[in-house]
Amino acid sequence: MDAFKEEDYSKQFDIGLWKKLLRCLIPYKKLLVVSIGLIVLIGAIDAVFPLITRYAIDNFIMEGKLSDLIYFAPLYGFLIVFQSVNVFLHIAVSGKIEMGVCYDLRETGFKRLQELSYSYYDRTPVGWIMARMTSDVQRLSETLSWGFTDLIWGFSMMVFIMAALFAMNWKLALISLSVVPVLAVVSVYFQKRILDAYRVVRKTNSQITGGFNEGIQGARTTKTLVREKRNLGEFEGLTGNMRKSAITAAVLSALYMPLVMILGSIGTGLALWFGGQRVMLEVMSYGTLVAFISYTVQFFEPIREMARIFAELQYAQASAERVMSLVDTEPEIVDSKEVIEKMGDVFSPKVKNWPPVKGDIKFENVTFKYKDGEKVLENFNLHVRTGETIALVGETGSGKSTIVNLVCRFYEPTEGRILIDNVDYRNRSQLWLQSNLGYVLQTPHLFSGTIRENIRYGRLDATDEEVEEAARLVHADEFIKKLEKQYDTEVGEGGGRLSTGEKQLISFARAILANPRIFVLDEATSSIDTETEQIIQSAIQKVLKGRTSFIIAHRLSTIRSADRILVIRDGKIIEEGNHYQLIKKKGYYYNLYTNQFKEEQEKQLLRAQ
Repeated sequence: MDAFKEEDYSKQFDIGLWKKLLRCLIPYKKLLVVSIGLIVLIGAIDAVFPLITRYAIDNFIMEGKLSDLIYFAPLYGFLIVFQSVNVFLHIAVSGKIEMGVCYDLRETGFKRLQELSYSYYDRTPVGWIMARMTSDVQRLSETLSWGFTDLIWGFSMMVFIMAALFAMNWKLALISLSVVPVLAVVSVYFQKRILDAYRVVRKTNSQITGGFNEGIQGARTTKTLVREKRNLGEFEGLTGNMRKSAITAAVLSALYMPLVMILGSIGTGLALWFGGQRVMLEVMSYGTLVAFISYTVQFFEPIREMARIFAELQYAQASAERVMSLVDTEPEIVDSKEVIEKMGDVFSPKVKNWPPVKGDIKFENVTFKYKDGEKVLENFNLHVRTGETIALVGETGSGKSTIVNLVCRFYEPTEGRILIDNVDYRNRSQLWLQSNLGYVLQTPHLFSGTIRENIRYGRLDATDEEVEEAARLVHADEFIKKLEKQYDTEVGEGGGRLSTGEKQLISFARAILANPRIFVLDEATSSIDTETEQIIQSAIQKVLKGRTSFIIAHRLSTIRSADRILVIRDGKIIEEGNHYQLIKKKGYYYNLYTNQFKEEQEKQLLRAQ
């Protein structure tokens, strides 16, 4: 989990970030206007109640006209009912905004994930992406829908109350509100530290999600290596960091809220002290004093609420920074404007403008290095003719997978160029190339669903007959027909209900169904048994005819029929030829093949015993 370092953020309050986030509310501007209107109305009515109470005290209670209160009660009751309806409507409208913003953010994030280059997934843990798209987005949508309207309520309440206070007695109003500057200083001090703590919480949350993901996916490895105790220790370290930061944030918030309440109580006490003196001197009515005390209590309630909301905004900014960092991530591999205009993009392809792919591929003085500066290929040249099957052999890290990834345009050359059908593939769209590409991985990935659905992913408009024909071509139908529901059998999450060999055959059938002009088999037989390997070998010879193919192989027995075998070392071709030519040379390939052959023979002898 240390291979990829989570971003650190340092801005105390990023106005530019919040401007971006507020754009998320544009599709809901009508609902937002209604919500703001309702919340201002709620604040105004809340501010009216003390004035009504003042009127009742001065005109009915102090005058001894208690019987007249019965005529006053319906107005009071009507305002309570009206206020209840307003609160209900506000909750309903804000709830719609919250769900809409959450949906939009996740859709935008998922769309960006579809656009991002292969290199992003190569270096970013799945669990950390999941944390951004789930808990971070949820926190953000709640804040955007409720936090800002609550701030408006607090602000409007304060404005209404201050207007009422100054209208009744401006001197006493100034005395009562004298604690506000102190409150502002306290707020700035605490919010800075609360944001820092929340940032650590969100960062560690991503690491914990990543830890869960690795622990679940690697459960079998954990068992076989007896790593349970060590994994638990590492996980406890992460959760311990999160707990420490979360407690720090909670303690700071817990200290901050009582301070706000204390300062509010001081303001109320000042109003009571100086207002009481005025009542005794008969320069202020008793009803006005009661209204003043009520208003000072009410005034600091929205301040306390705004303090809570501001703390949540700090928390939300930590989430916002993480979500927007994903949304704003630019793909490393992009098509030019001219190419997009002519051939479309991944979401709006202009298939009619796509030229057919023949499969002639040339590397011309290709140099490639990863972002960390590691150079893998230098002045690499290779010409693969249409329909030719090329096998790549070499030690781990020799550059085999890099060559294939460059062909597939998962990465692009740092220098030099790659031509497909004599045209630089950067002058064609990525989707054009990858739609003509069949890729079978060492560890095949199946989606939840049936066998039929998984094969049909290769071409979504394929008929049932075409799906079954693809399965027959790779001999997958032999095991499928033995299953109770045959092609309608559920494969389970990630294909967990099938063996590795069965998953490989389905993956192979899926690639065949797409009818690609360029085919890649990346260690496709290294994780399967000998019997399944023979089935796939038989299928390969049928299926790869006429297609330009690249085979990365650990088992050299699978590449004997390749047109050309390239032995790669340190990003260079050190030997080249077909199987028989390379055996005659008695070089690197010969030693590799004979050693592997001996190992296979020894295994067979041991099994026979």
